[in-house]
Amino acid sequence: MSTSPAVPAPVPTAPGGLPLIGHALRLARTPLPFLTSLREYGGVVRVRLGPTPAYVVTDPALTRTVLVTEAASFAKGGKIFDTLRFVFGDGLATIADGDTHLRNRRLMQPMFNRAHIATRCTAMIEQVRSMTGAWEDGRPRDVFADMNDVTLAGFLVAVFGTDLPENLRGEFTALMPDIMRETIRQTLLPPWAARLPLPAHRAYARRVERLRALVDEAVDHHAPTAATGCPHHPGPPAADGHTGLFRTLMTGEEPLTRRQLQDEAITLLNAAIETSGTTLAWALYEITRHPGTEERLRAELTAVCGDRPLRPEDLDHLPYARRVLKEALRKYGPAWIVTRTTTRDVDLGGHRIPAGADIVWSPYLHQNDPSRFPEPDAFDPDRWTLDRTPTTRDAFFAFGDGRRKCIGENFAWVELQIILATVLQTWPRLRLVSRPPRPQTAITVKPDRLTMVFGTS
Repeated sequence: MSTSPAVPAPVPTAPGGLPLIGHALRLARTPLPFLTSLREYGGVVRVRLGPTPAYVVTDPALTRTVLVTEAASFAKGGKIFDTLRFVFGDGLATIADGDTHLRNRRLMQPMFNRAHIATRCTAMIEQVRSMTGAWEDGRPRDVFADMNDVTLAGFLVAVFGTDLPENLRGEFTALMPDIMRETIRQTLLPPWAARLPLPAHRAYARRVERLRALVDEAVDHHAPTAATGCPHHPGPPAADGHTGLFRTLMTGEEPLTRRQLQDEAITLLNAAIETSGTTLAWALYEITRHPGTEERLRAELTAVCGDRPLRPEDLDHLPYARRVLKEALRKYGPAWIVTRTTTRDVDLGGHRIPAGADIVWSPYLHQNDPSRFPEPDAFDPDRWTLDRTPTTRDAFFAFGDGRRKCIGENFAWVELQIILATVLQTWPRLRLVSRPPRPQTAITVKPDRLTMVFGTS
């Protein structure tokens, strides 16, 4: 990398490491303050997770080097992805770089084209309106749980179709939070501890096995063989609107195997619950704190929709709603820690990093960097107006970047806008009734407690 000096400097090591466990305890107990503290030691900082060193990239420009300009030297991998692979298998988020990843991404790309997603918008709007309209007027609600439930329901309708049995959706909702909590805990454990035959580890394995069985049931419910008896000659698409986006993976020229279908469905499920649900929960919280933001959102909705419900064609005419959601994505993550593995000895920010090393980067860290986002603690949707975005674009990593950028970004924006707009249309009054939530790390940065009242008056 051309900016490196002739003799690379040693990588500074973060203080406070303990024997045997290194910085793992600090990362487990105070992960966000610990990551934020690393900025003062340089653009690349060495930490230890157990006996294993890892290199945390605190400079957004260097992270762009890792993800884009020198991506071939930084492969998808590291301890986090090794742990996630136990749950996700070889889905797009965790599969190693190479021909298989490129093939699978090519096969899945049509599923996430804007035109294809648009065919599911009406079904998603109807599902979200039905669920949010069933909330009891004035009753305190766990907003994080509600947003996870609504986003999962919208995802299942879009991906698997409108007639998926209710018991499957309920089990998905119950299983995923426990699996994600245990996954992040496993990530922070030393390798020897993660392999111990503890009851918690066995329960974790059982939950993952059950999750795969549920995905099988969902796939089988809309498998082409149900209509034709042949997976390679499925006949014409159903005309009743029940089928979902996932059908494209089962009926294409190169259908995925059953295991690949499981892996991709589980990967998408995580994004549907953790990322979108968390973003919406934080957005609603910030709306209750900023009456001016709520007034502008409702005025925009009224100008576009009047008194009628949201329609798919309205989404492109709600720019302020999108800025509100983007600011929630910026301020709270969504992911707080991601890893890569060096494929060779590399120079990064003037430091020599050995081959096979874990590289850690953090969307949360970069998107709260005061050098890129002035007053990062402020919730300011207008920082995303056209005249201000040049100063922020290079540090916004909510969907990653480069060849491994999230394939579901278009779907995520559609679902986020549908849910936010529908909640605001359904409920004229939002009120926070719990203390302000504290950020808590799981796969995403989620609120530890968030109770709100939704009312009509």
